[in-house]
Formats: sequence, C-alpha cells, structure tokens
Amino acid sequence: MERVIATESGLVGGRRGRGRSISWRGIPFAAPPLGDKRFRAPQPPEAWRGVRECDSFGDALIQEKYLTLTTPLKLQPMSEDCLTLNVFSPDSVPSAPRPVMVFVHGGGFLMGMAATPIYDGTHLARNQDVVVVTIQYRFGPFGFLDVTEYADPEHPFETNLGLRDQIAALEWVQRNIAAFGGDADNVTVFGESAGGSSVLALLAVPAAKGLFAAAIAESPAPELVVEQDTARIIADEFLRLLDDPFRAPGAPHDGHPFPARQARRLLSRASGHAIHQAGKKLMDYSMKVDVGVFLPMAPIIGDDILPQSPLQAARAGVTHPIPLVVGNNREEGALFARFFDLTPAVEKTVHKLAGTAGGEAIRAVYGEEKADKSRLSGDFLFWGPTSVFVDGHSAVAPTYHYRYDYVTRLLKASGFGATHTTEMLAVFGSLKTYVAGFLAIADWRSVSRLVAEVQGRWGGFARHRDPGSDWPAYTTADRRVLIIDDPSRVDTDPDARRREVWQRLHSTELSG
Repeated sequence: MERVIATESGLVGGRRGRGRSISWRGIPFAAPPLGDKRFRAPQPPEAWRGVRECDSFGDALIQEKYLTLTTPLKLQPMSEDCLTLNVFSPDSVPSAPRPVMVFVHGGGFLMGMAATPIYDGTHLARNQDVVVVTIQYRFGPFGFLDVTEYADPEHPFETNLGLRDQIAALEWVQRNIAAFGGDADNVTVFGESAGGSSVLALLAVPAAKGLFAAAIAESPAPELVVEQDTARIIADEFLRLLDDPFRAPGAPHDGHPFPARQARRLLSRASGHAIHQAGKKLMDYSMKVDVGVFLPMAPIIGDDILPQSPLQAARAGVTHPIPLVVGNNREEGALFARFFDLTPAVEKTVHKLAGTAGGEAIRAVYGEEKADKSRLSGDFLFWGPTSVFVDGHSAVAPTYHYRYDYVTRLLKASGFGATHTTEMLAVFGSLKTYVAGFLAIADWRSVSRLVAEVQGRWGGFARHRDPGSDWPAYTTADRRVLIIDDPSRVDTDPDARRREVWQRLHSTELSG
C-alpha cells in the first residue's frame, strides 16, 4: 500500500513493519478535548498541512503511571489530548476492500490505552487480511461524569463523553477507512471488558445505528452502568473532592447543592492531574457510601445517547439487530480475587437478598470455598448479566455465545486459569510474540493451534458473519455454547443451574 494516505483532515504517513504489514498510529479522530472542549462532546478533528508522520501511538489519557507501561522501562506519555486511533493493515493493495475490525480497549472505564502491547493489531490484520483500527476514548471523570446540572448557555456540558468518543471514532472510520483499503460497509466493532461492555452499550445507542455491521463483545459487564440520579450525586461529591483535596470521601457537608458557578470555574480551571486524583477518591466514596454502584464512573443511562441500559434494551428486543459474538472466560473472577477484590460488592448484593428466594438460590449453587467465592464474583459482574443479554439479543439477530476455557501450563500453575483478559492474547496473537510468549512456554504447538482458531473465527465472523461451521447460533431453545479450548467443543447449556439463578434475579430486577 501507499505509505502516505489522504484523510479528511490531511495526509498521514505510515510505518512499514515486520511480515509485510503497515500501520498508521496516533491519527486524531476528534479535536483535542481541552479548554472549552473539556466535558464536551467530541468536535471534528483540526486539519493540518503537509504529511503528518503517524509512526507512534498518541498520548494515553491521564491515569496511574504504572498503567501506561509499554515495556518494563518505558511509559506512554499522558494528557487529556488523547482522542486518537491507529490503523493496521497488510502491506498490499487488496483486490477488494478489506473487512474492518474496530477495537475498544478495556480498563473498567477507569484506565487503559491503545498503546498497550497486547493490543497491537499487526498480527490479526496480517493473518486475517483485515484492517484493524484501535481507538482511545475518555474514561473516568473525563468521560463518565454527569456535570450537566452545572451548565449554563455559555458553558454547556454533555454526558457519556466516552461513548460519544467511540461513536465519533466509528464515524471517522465510515468517512476515511476506504483510503486505507477498508470496507466502510463491513465494519465489526469489538472490545474486551469495559470495551466489551461498550460494544453492548453501542447496540443500545440510537446514534450508533448504521456505524457497524457486526459486533464482538468479550467478557462484558453489562450492568456497569449508572442511573442519572446516582450520577448527579456522584458529580456533587466529585466537585467537593476537587474543591478540597484534603476532604475525606463522603465527609458530611452543609446539605446544599454544590454552587453551579463555582463548579464551572473548577471544571474549567482544574488541572488534568487534579481531576484524575478527585476521580480516584470517588472509588473510596462508592465503597463507603451506598449509592447503589461500586464503580462510580460508567455509562450513564437515561440521556439522549443511552436511553436505557443494555440489559433493558435486550430484554425489550430493541438492540440493533446486528450479528453478535459474545462470551466470557471460565474463571473471570480469579484475576480480581488477586488484584481487585469484588467480594464486598458481591456480599452487599447477596446480603440485600438474604432471606429471599434469590439469596437462597445463590447459596444453593455457590459454596464457601475460595474458588466458589471467586466464581461468584466473576458470575456476578460478567457471566450472569451477559447470559441475560444473550437471551434477549438472540431473538433479534444471530448470536454466537462462547466460553473461553483454554489455559497454558504456566497460567494453570499460577492459579489464574482462564481468567479475565487471557483470551485477548489469542485474539491479537500476543501469545506468539515476545510480549506474552513466556506464557506459552511448553505449550507452543497448542498455543499456535489456539491462536489460529480464535483469529480464524473472529476474522471469519468479520468477513462474512461465519465464525465456523461447527459453531451454531445460540437460541433459547437449545442454548448451544462454544467452549474454546484445545480442542474446542460445543456444549448445551453449560452451568445451567447457575445461569437459571442469575436469569431469575435479573428478570425480577429488570421487571421492577
């Protein structure tokens, strides 16, 4: 392909890589969200003259430094000017436009960046003859804080900025990807963890209609959403924390709403670092004060972007009727049991159900051993609500459900098993690179088969909606699920007793 490509904003120069690949990194898809664009919907990118050399990733959004490591000794620069994307392609002119796969990174809506090494799209693009796009978006207080209550005609604010950024990136793809050899009519959006949750949210976002033709959601947490009323309580506490860096999260105050004029001044003048620090304290606030959510910043339901939650939309049969691949990893909770304990949030929920039929049902299928509690945490956040979404969406479009069971000997020995995020190493082929190749020690042939299978299924689905003739579409009549392993197999309604518990609980909650 030509190294220099013409986009709507100007010329971009790419870099050729190993194995006949080419990439363009750090392309702005929106204007920097700085100054009066902070806490605003993304604006069109600014044009430039000459060739913009896109040979390195754009800045990560402000977060904890250690989360921006790209090598053991290198950190990715951080700033609020983070709305960039990256394009990976085989270095050849296609005979026909290539399918496009747009990736949304994870991070619990609190962290993450496209420069994370396991998200390198080179291997997937080359092996599947597709164009891979990885995007960045605002998260944490920069992307999921509702400060609209403090707006005035001269200082407007919008909600769900992170989702709006994702929509803006998909719109950029529609307008520009043909120049990179991609087919704008054949775009698959895919993501993992918070990125998978974003994919399910986009299926319920009216403004996302027509921006993609297929979707893949890996390990989504569909209930990571915040009601508008709760979001306003969180915004009030955020402003108090931003105003007083020494304030203890949840400390008593005079009971009056935070002054709107003072709020606007703080929101416009505070440094990005101060906004990040106040956002960090909101985690302590949500643990200390029961506001109904344990992650205080996530997609906000009830506005013009996300009128209802993804689960509500799926239950009502109003998600976009787009083919979907969706699934979870067998031991989702093992990672969090080691690094981020979900037990308090889970126990709080179970305690609310104590003495009810729901509480009794949970106790009937989960024991008291450490492994049982880990499984309960993973099911509570990921698999339980996902199974509800799958039932709803499968009624409006072909839906392929999976469970990822594969583990290398090293992962098994570490006690993690097939935990959260491990499937990403297969999707992007990272298990066959120096980045994560150590995890494949003693399993090289098995890993090679797994990477080829997973990439082939994801690529086949992106190309013509076929993830493999041995993988039947899911229906509530038979509940057939692909168990991804070496070898893979199709199972009928695996873990049925646990699924029935969560579906009854969520059915009651959604009805209420």
